[in-house]
Amino acid sequence: MKICLAGAGAFGIKHIEALAKIDGVEVTSLVGRAREATEEVAKRYGIGHVATDLSESLARSDVDAVILATPTQMHASQAIACLAAGKHVQVEIPLADSLKAAESVHAAQQASGRVAMVGHTRRFNPSHQWVRRKVKAGELHIQQMDVQTYFFRRTNINALGQARSWTDHLLWHHAAHTVDLFAWQTGGDIVTAHAVQGPIHPALGIAMDMSIQLKVSTGAICTLSLSFNNDGPLGTFFRYIGDTGTYVARYDDLIDGKDNRIDVSKVDVSMNGIELQDREFVAAIREGREPNASVAQVLPCYRTLDRLERQLASQP
Repeated sequence: MKICLAGAGAFGIKHIEALAKIDGVEVTSLVGRAREATEEVAKRYGIGHVATDLSESLARSDVDAVILATPTQMHASQAIACLAAGKHVQVEIPLADSLKAAESVHAAQQASGRVAMVGHTRRFNPSHQWVRRKVKAGELHIQQMDVQTYFFRRTNINALGQARSWTDHLLWHHAAHTVDLFAWQTGGDIVTAHAVQGPIHPALGIAMDMSIQLKVSTGAICTLSLSFNNDGPLGTFFRYIGDTGTYVARYDDLIDGKDNRIDVSKVDVSMNGIELQDREFVAAIREGREPNASVAQVLPCYRTLDRLERQLASQP
């Protein structure tokens, strides 16, 4: 399978390295905003074609599928372009920065019949998979999730410390992880959603702190705290409080409520959530099936984000 990777930044490189571990997969084209920097990444990883315009890569016969690790504001339009060109597409989270755009991608996927998947990585992390297996087996019923998503982002920089050309967003990007995971793990529909946010940053134009409360149809609740003002420790911590145990997940690590480490190394073929996400994308294409975290499956998450955005807009 020949894949085009659009986005030569920090997350794009994670996908390149993940795809290199999947048999029969080759990244044949790399798309980036700055040609010189993109060529450097392509040379480092042995990618033969470089472009600064996605349409150039979509026209190539040696591209079967596309992974979009581009700025959030480009996700929906680029995903639709990929599907229109007959290419399968995986869009990094978030699918879009508005419900209307997310629904447009879903419509394009339905019309094309191609695989369209969103990078909701938490569905693939072994730590969260381990919890899900206990839930599916009836050994754990989630009563509450308490989640902290904390970063230090007072300037526009990426995970490599490089300047970004776009502005990240707590609601449409980082909250999307938890909103989707909460509904997926509990097996319920979100019936209640409330949010408040802190002051808008004068230069970035976004809220730097936010608090969200959710409830699903099973009765489980979720409290999510997000910040771009937090100066460490950084990352996201998920606390699952269930009827038979408490578990805390951070990326691919998992501990119980007594701080005992749980071995999740045998849950899947890798401990790398991005690799497992990419493996699912490739497998779904090869098997002609809907992938886990398909556009259709994650669309309810974006409906909730839209609901929260409208709620925030109405607050003083």
